[in-house]
Amino acid sequence: MAERIYFGTDGIRGTANTPPMTPDIALKLGQAAGEVFVRGDHRHRVIIAKDTRLSGYMIEPALTAGFISVGMDVVLVGPLPTPAVALLTRSLRADLGVMISASHNPYHDNGIKLFGPDGFKLSDTTEHTIEALMESGNVTLATPDKLGRAKRLDDAKGRYIEFVKNTFPKQLRLDGLKIVVDCAHGAAYQIAPAVLFELGAEVVSLGVSPDGFNINKECGSTYPQAFCKAVVEHGAHLGIALDGDADRVLIGDEKGELVDGDQLMAMIASYWHKKGLMKGRGIVATDMSNLGLERYLSTLGLQLHRTRVGDRYVSEAMRAQGYNIGGEQSGHIILSDYSTTGDGLVAALQVLAVMLESNQPMSEVSKCFTPLPQILRNVRYRSGASPLERREVKEAIASAEKKLGATGRIMVRKSGTEPLIRIMAEGESEPQIRLLVDSIAEAVDKAA
Repeated sequence: MAERIYFGTDGIRGTANTPPMTPDIALKLGQAAGEVFVRGDHRHRVIIAKDTRLSGYMIEPALTAGFISVGMDVVLVGPLPTPAVALLTRSLRADLGVMISASHNPYHDNGIKLFGPDGFKLSDTTEHTIEALMESGNVTLATPDKLGRAKRLDDAKGRYIEFVKNTFPKQLRLDGLKIVVDCAHGAAYQIAPAVLFELGAEVVSLGVSPDGFNINKECGSTYPQAFCKAVVEHGAHLGIALDGDADRVLIGDEKGELVDGDQLMAMIASYWHKKGLMKGRGIVATDMSNLGLERYLSTLGLQLHRTRVGDRYVSEAMRAQGYNIGGEQSGHIILSDYSTTGDGLVAALQVLAVMLESNQPMSEVSKCFTPLPQILRNVRYRSGASPLERREVKEAIASAEKKLGATGRIMVRKSGTEPLIRIMAEGESEPQIRLLVDSIAEAVDKAA
């Protein structure tokens, strides 16, 4: 399959007002995606949501114009989490769902994620079809009497809040719990505190004052120091941190210690396995998940099926394998009984259910396994050719793999959302893998 022009591992993403995040490209995307998903004679509709970035005000109307021009009605729902778009696309029988967000990236970036009528992110094949139409401009514009219309859906937030609350076990309540929730000044800044409060918790809210510039800035799941510190300062039972579009979550225990996505998946898998709620004989995770998770699952008689990095690849593998738990170490947790994509709030509620039913503090119940030492390093490079193609980088990687042998893993990949080379090494000896990561990072930096 040919190299993609616009789409990365999670939709289209880039710096706002520079290609591909410009109004003209957003317009072309709306027209091309509309062309692909206008099928049949019914009134076609697309749901468009966004996070709190300033550039959302630029991208949203451009997309709207593109969809309307090919005859699609547009339903605008304002700031909502990404999983809410997947939900509303299905529940409103829309033909397409769109989320304007760069997820965990800083405010100056933005992105566009697309969902099909089934609520799942688009396949590589469909993205290639859309890109070809964007490049050719060979779309069928609607006649004046067939243009679409735009309207706002005022109760979208309430619909999603009720959905999330209904995923929590009916016999449980959060009464008596003090919970810190960090919304990263992002899409869930109103929703997450409301859900926790309405389920009975005392809520300490962080990151709930978006100004268009502060999304993910020293807050949320990409800056866990803030909410972990707040848990200790407020004497809370735990903390919940979301990212800018609320499709990922991390937990902080009552001691302010971070609980990552691998431990969260282990908690939920163990709990669902005992309850007889698991589908299939394992879970799906990516190549980045710790070997400790894989070993822990094997003690339960469960398998770990690995995919390439990207939550949509996890979702595709879950559907193929018939599993209902999957996710990423970064906190994208997909529970397909409830959602077609990562949902930080839904995952957090399942973790809370595990804690409540165990009658143990989070610091105890969250230690399912001892992770192997794992070092992650990001090296930024100039746009253009990937440093991974350079001979000296390939030699550094091969040398590191030879030194590590069968005692661990090394993974080096290009980010699908930023000009970064991501280096991961995992093994029994932390000093050894740190040296190996340093040697690869040095080679990448010189080649960049």
